[in-house]
Amino acid sequence: MRTTTGWQAAGPTALRRTSLERRDLRPDDIAVQVDYCGVCHSDLHALLAYSQHTKAPLVPGHEFTGVVAGIGREVTTFSVGDRVAVGNIVDSCGVCAMCEAGQENFCHSFPTLTYGGTDRQDGSTTLGGYSREYVVRDTFAYPLPSGLDPAAAAPLMCAGVTVWEPLRSLGVGPGSRVAVAGLGGLGHLAVKMAVALGATTTVISRTQDKRDDARKLGAHDLIASTDSQQMATARDTFDVVIDTISAPHDLAPYLKLVAMDGTLSLLGYLGPVTVEATDLLIGRKKLSSAGSGGRLATAEMLQFCADNSVAADIEVLPSSQVDAALDRLRRNDVRYRFVLDMSDLD
Repeated sequence: MRTTTGWQAAGPTALRRTSLERRDLRPDDIAVQVDYCGVCHSDLHALLAYSQHTKAPLVPGHEFTGVVAGIGREVTTFSVGDRVAVGNIVDSCGVCAMCEAGQENFCHSFPTLTYGGTDRQDGSTTLGGYSREYVVRDTFAYPLPSGLDPAAAAPLMCAGVTVWEPLRSLGVGPGSRVAVAGLGGLGHLAVKMAVALGATTTVISRTQDKRDDARKLGAHDLIASTDSQQMATARDTFDVVIDTISAPHDLAPYLKLVAMDGTLSLLGYLGPVTVEATDLLIGRKKLSSAGSGGRLATAEMLQFCADNSVAADIEVLPSSQVDAALDRLRRNDVRYRFVLDMSDLD
């Protein structure tokens, strides 16, 4: 086994620095020295649900960048020292219809998640990127384009590909009218990507407080969801509404903003929702969702971001401040993504 150091859950509100074991390299594995790891809302939810009575350890972190520190004997696509990125999926069955279509994120037997997942060969629990080293199949690691800063690129591997998937599948491009509801970790990347794709892009937020931020990100306008007049004026306006709001909320006001034959795509809140059929019927509107992305889409997203200077707006903290980062994330005190510098684990 390989030994490294990382941050393991010590309860629902804290992590402790500890020694971790990684598997010895299989023929198609690479070892990644993790340099930067993003802090995702999913990490927060996993920690809050964690119990010390759980047998499997929890090490969060599923959006990270680093350099190759070792390769298995059959690996030909990477060399030691290469810059790489890893996201929230590290394996899949490879043979179902979804995997064959390049949508490993929808694997029929469920993809192996970067942490809290079950390794498909030995049944062990995967431990995430809040650590100095991670071992992963080479096909689920991605070359990090030279045009991307490794710290700002880390959130692209979860938040970025999550918004990229619907933008691309819904055909967003020049002439498209896109609205992004919620301006957080997901939302700010959705704005940047929609603008880079050529869409006229609007932010929907509760108040006008983020208007300047929206403009800096490239948005053309901001609508306050609490202003009934603004919402009424924007009715039937947008081809695509990307909804990144993480809390339960009424979808009806957002469906009213969707143009005829347009789509409301839910990305932030994935729990039960209630929709009046007439809100879809009037205008032939569609309701969809998306999550993560397959290998082809992830590689495409990284290159697009490099070509168009798209990266996350981040605040970098030493990994020793992970508890502070999670506490601030609970209070939405971040613009717009925390990234942990893992070098202090040496």
